[in-house]
Amino acid sequence: MAKGYWIGHVDVYDEDAYLKYIAANAAAFAKYGARFLIRGGEFECVEGKTRARNVVIEFASLEAARACYHSPEYKNAIAFRGGGVAEADLVIIEGYEG
Repeated sequence: MAKGYWIGHVDVYDEDAYLKYIAANAAAFAKYGARFLIRGGEFECVEGKTRARNVVIEFASLEAARACYHSPEYKNAIAFRGGGVAEADLVIIEGYEG
């Protein structure tokens, strides 16, 4: 079974308020076995557009990645990201098993 991933690109406008989102999302990520592969860090955008922060999170399956996003725990966390705290583009994608 292929793993599932979240690929996120985020602009954070209020770092202090964003910390509340990070604290809140921990419950969902623990419940669904999420593992951060990339969480910020230096990068170079060589084509196209991106945001200031890039994140890749691994899950055991595509189903787990989807379930985490749609969970009550994560919906609670998203509320802390709204109101001008941050903007994000997020893709849930199936891993390659080649």
